Amino acid sequence: MHVVRPALLSDITALEILAAVTMPGVHTLPKTREKIAASVERSIASFAAHVDIPSEESYLFVLEDGVSGAIVGTAAIFASAGSNGTYFSFRNDVIQQVSRDLNISHSVHALTLCSELTAYSQLSSFYVRDSSAGLAAALLSRARLLFAVLAPHRFGDRFFVPLAGVTDARGSSPFWDALGRKFFKMDFLDAEKVIGGARNRTLIVELMPHYPVYVPLLPGDAQAAMGQIHPDGELAFNLLTAEGFEADDYIDIFDGGPILQAHKNSLRSFTGALVRRVALAVPELATAGDAPATYAIAASNEQSFRAITATCPPVESGELVYLTQNAQDALMVAPGDSVICVRT
Repeated sequence: MHVVRPALLSDITALEILAAVTMPGVHTLPKTREKIAASVERSIASFAAHVDIPSEESYLFVLEDGVSGAIVGTAAIFASAGSNGTYFSFRNDVIQQVSRDLNISHSVHALTLCSELTAYSQLSSFYVRDSSAGLAAALLSRARLLFAVLAPHRFGDRFFVPLAGVTDARGSSPFWDALGRKFFKMDFLDAEKVIGGARNRTLIVELMPHYPVYVPLLPGDAQAAMGQIHPDGELAFNLLTAEGFEADDYIDIFDGGPILQAHKNSLRSFTGALVRRVALAVPELATAGDAPATYAIAASNEQSFRAITATCPPVESGELVYLTQNAQDALMVAPGDSVICVRT
């Protein structure tokens, strides 16, 4: 059994190891121990904060192997993107151009620097050590949203997720080389280091083009990279689109990777969440009634959040969810406590 829980100070070394094995430019977890520690400390303070309006809070989660106790994944959610500035992205636009004298009308694809995602809640830092761990990866991706279901006052009504774009083995990006390099005068990875993974720095609006960028003027490889996902991001993309996220409207200003976004009412974690009271599973239930189903289950206490995947009798038609003692221990709940369940 895997458990998703808030990151602790004792997890810093494990997070440092995970950050070291990911490809530069792909994973948004900080790379140095100092920055990882700062991220964990900020998360701990965010979980403990009394929040009326989402602001600068960030919540970092870890995926823990329930048997070995090893940390095998991370995921995060920021309450309000650009809370200390403005979150910048490129919006995909289509510009209509017409010449009546020549009787010519055509559409031109253009990219416009925009701040429309500012104040959306942002998912980030998703990484699992074993990409084949399907249920565990799905739980990690969804757990952030389950926390938002439990604490809606901490987040906005809309969410977005930037996914890593196409880069080669050296970390070079064809989209960046064709566009961003012209304005920043530095390599892609150097630029990422300068801004620390942020998309809200003043230097972005100072240096990036303020007028639409006509896509047909970009080299072919840069055009081909727009909206494309780095191979390491395919698992996250599949999980997020299954959740209800959609792409196409925005891309990242640096590597051209897709930015998925959705209103919470379009996401399965919100529309499918059921509140149920915990009861102890007994062997008789396994042989009676409907076939068991698998659920992502989260403890409904935002200060000690826990999420697991469990197979149990269907919960849709009753008020109870029957969990084994091991599952209850993992969630830190007891019979009578409330949890939320979403069918996987």
